[in-house]
Amino acid sequence: MSPDVAIIDSGGANLASLQFALERLGAQAVVTSDLEVITAAPRVLLPGVGSALAAMQRLTASGVAEHLPHLKQPVLGICLGMQLLFRESAEGPARCLGVLPQSVRKLTAAAGRPVPHMGWNRLQILRPDPLLEGVAAGEYVYFVHSYAAPPAPTTLATAEYGPAIAAVVRKDNFWGTQFHPERSTRVGARILANFLGLT
Repeated sequence: MSPDVAIIDSGGANLASLQFALERLGAQAVVTSDLEVITAAPRVLLPGVGSALAAMQRLTASGVAEHLPHLKQPVLGICLGMQLLFRESAEGPARCLGVLPQSVRKLTAAAGRPVPHMGWNRLQILRPDPLLEGVAAGEYVYFVHSYAAPPAPTTLATAEYGPAIAAVVRKDNFWGTQFHPERSTRVGARILANFLGLT
């Protein structure tokens, strides 16, 4: 039986927690770097924790980086996985997948605003989208990151950490969340459930 979601093995430490979160929602999820499995899956999830450069090297070595931007099914990038959807990241620096045209920048530390950013922040929803159905403006979600993309036309929701950052993005069949839905309690579960309903 083919899985409901192929979770790309990007080497991150959050792979098992994502798999469990999806299985709690009744989905069969498999962690894989097998291109056949990824291409055949009805939905694909690109997680990531750690360095953009190391993650891109891993995706390139497995052949996934070449094919991922051409997938036609719903794809969701989470945290570093969302950053990898952009053209490039200052972390490395790294040339990324190029699905989104902007660049990812390092967060600027300030008094009371350490980097990495670890904690709960409110979502400001800019426009409706099936991924955000049932999620209200001002809901809290959980972030762990040192790099972020600035808001752009592809941004569905922002969060504030000093300047506004892109918290949810979309281009065609590619979505991304800078936060971790698998660690964002009820709101995160709703977003993952919405993802499972995308076709």
